[in-house]
Amino acid sequence: MTNTTEINETANAIQAATDAAPAMLTAAAPPTAMVAASSCPSCAAAAPAAGPRSSSYIYALGQIEARYPIISVEKEFMQTAGRIETTGLTDRQVFQKVLSDPQNRYLVRQLCWVMNIAGLDTYILAPREPSGLDLLLDSLRATRDANALDVVIGVKGPIAPPTMCNGLLLPIVVFDQLYSFDREFLIKSIPLPKKAHADAFAATAAEVLNRILAVTDNAGATPAHRAMNYLAVRDPSIYARVAECHGRDLALTAVETRPWSHSTARVIVEVLFTFTQRKNEFVEKYCVRVDVNDEFPFLVSKIAPYYEH
Repeated sequence: MTNTTEINETANAIQAATDAAPAMLTAAAPPTAMVAASSCPSCAAAAPAAGPRSSSYIYALGQIEARYPIISVEKEFMQTAGRIETTGLTDRQVFQKVLSDPQNRYLVRQLCWVMNIAGLDTYILAPREPSGLDLLLDSLRATRDANALDVVIGVKGPIAPPTMCNGLLLPIVVFDQLYSFDREFLIKSIPLPKKAHADAFAATAAEVLNRILAVTDNAGATPAHRAMNYLAVRDPSIYARVAECHGRDLALTAVETRPWSHSTARVIVEVLFTFTQRKNEFVEKYCVRVDVNDEFPFLVSKIAPYYEH
């Protein structure tokens, strides 16, 4: 078990991350949540506090991994696994089986949950509410899946202390929502446009999603990246538009973002899609606007033709 100093450092770091959230995100915590923050590195106390509006919101796409923060937690896990039937199971299957047992929820709280983006460890995750542990459990996969995707929505806080996650010095993200699925599921969930062929549309959707995920340094922290990530998982119309343009022999040649100049009261991002006719290089542009002023983005205007002024 961790000593008193380690527990205090971890609890203080998580509390600082939680306090950074604006007042509208913070609610009085039940007694169990308050206990969790002081006893495990995976839970955040939702103490009522009014933070600055400049909080760093996160809307990130990546993959979540569970790791042992210290050797004593690993040894405890092995002892627990030794008491159940695991013959024929892989290590990942044993890991999932042990943690999925409600009696072993204490181990879930003790683990370090790391979000990996584009092959790099990027954030350490802490749920704002104890129920967030269920969402973390949903992200566990019995087999390694390169197509798996986790969406994390929350607030970025301070860098974790070295004792929190086996020396990983990463920002703590206190999350309010987490979705876990794979790319195939996402693509199949997009409504098929009229007259579109299912296989051709699936190929188009996969290409658009890959381009968004391949954007350099897309950690889901800037307004531009949050807007693009939101569109990737929440706006089927961008996929339909790209498919329609492909049907007219136009290539998607650029995806750009910029602040919407007409908005002064809120942070709104314009996402521009540029298409080029493959035969004569005629250019068409389409624009969609996303409000990223607060933690949860939303669509301001659907994708529509865009003309330079």
